[in-house]
Amino acid sequence: MKEYTPEYLEHIRHIIQAGDTEAARRELDTLHPADIAELYQNLDLEEAEFLYKLLDDDTAADVLMELDEDDRRKLLRDMPAEEIAKQVIDHLDTDDAVDIIQELDEEDRDEILSHIGDTEQAGDIVDLLQYDEDTAGGLMGTEMIVVNENWSMPECIKQMRLQAEDMDEIYYVYVVDNDDKLKGVLPLKKLITHPSVSKIKHVMETDPVAVKADTPIDEVALDFEKYDLVAMPVVDSIGRLVGRITVDDVMDQVREDQERDYQLASGLATDVDTSDSMWQQVRSRAPWLLIGVAGGLCNSLILGNFEAGFATNPAMALFIPLIGGTGGNVGIQSSAIVVQGLANGSMDIKNTGKQLLKEFSVGILNACLIAAVVFTYNLFSLGGKQVTTIAVSLSLFAVVLFASLFGTLVPLTLERFKVDPALATGPFISITNDIIGMVIYMSISSALLSAFGLYV
Repeated sequence: MKEYTPEYLEHIRHIIQAGDTEAARRELDTLHPADIAELYQNLDLEEAEFLYKLLDDDTAADVLMELDEDDRRKLLRDMPAEEIAKQVIDHLDTDDAVDIIQELDEEDRDEILSHIGDTEQAGDIVDLLQYDEDTAGGLMGTEMIVVNENWSMPECIKQMRLQAEDMDEIYYVYVVDNDDKLKGVLPLKKLITHPSVSKIKHVMETDPVAVKADTPIDEVALDFEKYDLVAMPVVDSIGRLVGRITVDDVMDQVREDQERDYQLASGLATDVDTSDSMWQQVRSRAPWLLIGVAGGLCNSLILGNFEAGFATNPAMALFIPLIGGTGGNVGIQSSAIVVQGLANGSMDIKNTGKQLLKEFSVGILNACLIAAVVFTYNLFSLGGKQVTTIAVSLSLFAVVLFASLFGTLVPLTLERFKVDPALATGPFISITNDIIGMVIYMSISSALLSAFGLYV
């Protein structure tokens, strides 16, 4: 891994400013495409474009795929459609090519596709663009070694050599029948140990792990983890082999999903990065902040209706942060556990009732523990203020129990309605629990004050 020190970056900038293309090429030849992409992130756009134009087509395509989406879009913005097609798309696997084209405007897509030299590749890309990008079909590529189950071993080896000429990596050899339906996988070891076998179907491994093209990406990722695969075949609704997914594509997608979920849980309305402009960050961050302000105003209205209670017993106001904070923390804990369970497949929305019952039991225990600790503290610190002591403990018990159930139910409900449950782990839970917590606290306090004749 290349380390870009200030001295090295200054050296590169000096080469660029001098327009020394030979020195620049020598530097680039020593770097991996991923390192070149990282170098671009430390340069301004004009400097990056200078270096990018010096790369050979294969390396330029690889570098482009290593860049993040925003940097990639900036580099492509000034490139003619024909140049993108000839120097980028023609040198990428179909799944990577689709990723690039999906980031472009609709009219630019059609123009680029019209300039692709390989009509078969262009057709494959058009087919892949029809799939939802969050499904196996949207992630798969069509580059793979495919043999027929009725071929002899010599014929199989001959066809494999022909197909492998245009491939960078070979993970598996897939076996199909005469109708292109996936029948099995041919381990490369069998090519060596059974060189004279009559037909491939006699040595292939049957019933390979495969996914349908419309399978959601999160389910695909779980299968990769479960079966420790490096690649997985994709079939259509009737079992015909249509593509393959590699583990690096799945990991990239999982990482993007995790980043998006983390941002949602942090209260960011859209995808945002440190390199984004000030206004982009404001647009992303402001919505949840304004919702938080609205929640705070609701709390002020609730508390405003309890002025007489505070005048009678001012100590009540001391525990407002405790009630709100505890409810928010418990709710986020509960929702985070559910979201994690949904993400890794250890929880199913079919078990909603069972999970709620379990969380109710956990909530009861936590509520008893927290209420008991606070009751003991208030018993000694507040002295004779029994109303406050009882009100705070009862309120905490009710708030913790509500937050536990609410934090569990919300992500399960969102999942049922196909909404990202990560929304539940952020400000939504905190704000809602804060408001409900205040309602509970004020209601219990008012009832106790009235019962003791202290609140008119």
